[in-house]
Amino acid sequence: MSQQKSYRSSFILLTTLFFLWGFITVLVDSLVPRLRELFTLSYAQAILVQFAFFGAYFVLSIPASYILSKIGYKRGIILGLLTMALGCLLFYPAASYRVFGVFLVAYFILAGGMTILQVAANPFVAVLGSEDGASSRLNLSQAFNSLGTAIAPAVGALFILSDKIKSSEEIAALSGDTLDTYLASEASAVQTPFLGLAVFIVAISVVFVFAKLPKMINEDSTGTYKEAFKNKNLILGVLGIFFYVGAEVSIGSFLVNYFQDMNMVPIITESETLMNIANTVANVFFKSLDGADDKALLGIFVIFYWSGAMVGRFVGSYLTKIMKPGKVLGIFAAIAIALIIVSISTTGLLSMWSILAVGLFNSIMFPTIFTLAIDGIGELKPKGSGLLCMAIVGGAIIPLICGTLIDNIGFKLAFLFITVCYGYILWYGYKNSKKIAI
Repeated sequence: MSQQKSYRSSFILLTTLFFLWGFITVLVDSLVPRLRELFTLSYAQAILVQFAFFGAYFVLSIPASYILSKIGYKRGIILGLLTMALGCLLFYPAASYRVFGVFLVAYFILAGGMTILQVAANPFVAVLGSEDGASSRLNLSQAFNSLGTAIAPAVGALFILSDKIKSSEEIAALSGDTLDTYLASEASAVQTPFLGLAVFIVAISVVFVFAKLPKMINEDSTGTYKEAFKNKNLILGVLGIFFYVGAEVSIGSFLVNYFQDMNMVPIITESETLMNIANTVANVFFKSLDGADDKALLGIFVIFYWSGAMVGRFVGSYLTKIMKPGKVLGIFAAIAIALIIVSISTTGLLSMWSILAVGLFNSIMFPTIFTLAIDGIGELKPKGSGLLCMAIVGGAIIPLICGTLIDNIGFKLAFLFITVCYGYILWYGYKNSKKIAI
């Protein structure tokens, strides 16, 4: 009974990390449209923010796995949290001096800390109890990850995107106190949320210093990456994570600009229901949309994309108990493809709501692919986790490709490319559909 209580308390504590990195990952999306205007960037250039962020997973996942094997999972989690706090603090000078390169460095360091957390926490939750409940358990933790992603768009819209950004010509026309006030206001819009995050992350790291986590994973595993690469299903799962993260991030990063491209602002403002929704969300955060930039209004509706993932993961936690996880994965991928096709084939509210609904069916993809990939690999789980987390680099590469396509052929055709990513996930789910719940 005491062991079950230990598992439960450890599960709750680890789940706070899922919430934290979900919140931060989506908060990054809010800066894409802002930095695009601030530095007059193309879509492909603006998405370098995501490239720096998710590129850290590719560069650091295997080193993170090595670090964890040397210092242990608990110390690794604390190291990851402190690294994240450092990344958040770097947003202060980046915003003060308006240097795009410093923003990219801050993103990379922030994501570096998150990489260590992901490599540690995902397999930890998967083995924190019976094997037959691994997929369900990870889906439940990922549901709280989605709670963070659901809240972040509102914070980003109301605190980062709400004020209007002046062009370089308009800024050049300012002088004296007027210029200083404007630059200070611009910097504060970015600095305040990330300074608050830094304080919160340090507080969480202190909690982990005194926490007692059971030793669930063989930290002295003799398995090697060479052996891990020989496991075909694991490597196919690595590709699944690559395409899933790339597709999810591509849609989430470009939603505000996609809605702008479809001229959704007048459609939303003419709808009493939609404006009531937007104003209610703003009031929750003690903010007003009066005089706010159009991106703030559009950004609020991105909540439905990420909150759909949260709802879907609670549902998915149940579905993967009663159905084969691979089958659920395939069904959800097929529906995501259908919704994207509806969005790019229509206009107005139907196009908007269909692309937002994709979030609901993204929900179970990461935890289900993850647990299917590491099923039956034994002592290779830590190495497998490192490879799967490295595949999160899909969030850097796929959006960069998508951004380049948007610059050249527009949103509608560029989003068609994303259906290819979901097509692979559909195939992977079908391939694993005969496996029992894990």
